[in-house]
Amino acid sequence: MSDLLSDRTRLDRYPARGKHDFETIAAILDEGFFCHVGFVQNGQPYVIPTGYGRDGQSLYIHGSASSRMLNRAGQEIPICVTVTLVDGLVLARSAFHSSVNYRSVVILGNAEKVEGPAKLQALKVIVDQIVPGRWDSLRPVTQREVDETTVLKLDIVEASAKIRSGPPVDDEEDYALPIWAGTLDFAPLSAAPKADARLRAGLPVPDHVRQYRRVRK
Repeated sequence: MSDLLSDRTRLDRYPARGKHDFETIAAILDEGFFCHVGFVQNGQPYVIPTGYGRDGQSLYIHGSASSRMLNRAGQEIPICVTVTLVDGLVLARSAFHSSVNYRSVVILGNAEKVEGPAKLQALKVIVDQIVPGRWDSLRPVTQREVDETTVLKLDIVEASAKIRSGPPVDDEEDYALPIWAGTLDFAPLSAAPKADARLRAGLPVPDHVRQYRRVRK
């Protein structure tokens, strides 16, 4: 499908990590369900988190009918939607080269409010994005619930994806240091850390890596 590259979505930093084809961007969006929407009101920037759903080349965002963000964004002002999937930690031999493996999408455009029968279908898209097939198992929504919900549609026509994957990339002289390095994968969190292929022989996995959990006690 279409290339979503524009001057505004072109990556200046690490351009090799950038993707602008619709298929890559759609795949990242389909794995997520939560986004952040950025907009400016009276000169003040705001970034608001909310759920979303994708149907074809349209992204649907929902929230309360009293939401300042949705009402402002529904006036077709420029907005920026970001989605980030964190796949793991990249634990290098230095703080400078430590990083995160991730997949992210940035979409630029002007959203419009969804009204009428299309609004109910958009809500179904959002619910099923979070838990596929969930909508049909629920009681029907009431008209009051529909009226109290605002839905925006953003066409995916100007966007970029950025992806970082793989092991740490250290300074060549640091590979000889007696410091454990590798990755902790989150999708799902692996039972054991994955050691860097160039790790010095005999280095044990430190407790702070071996005992790492996403949920802190």
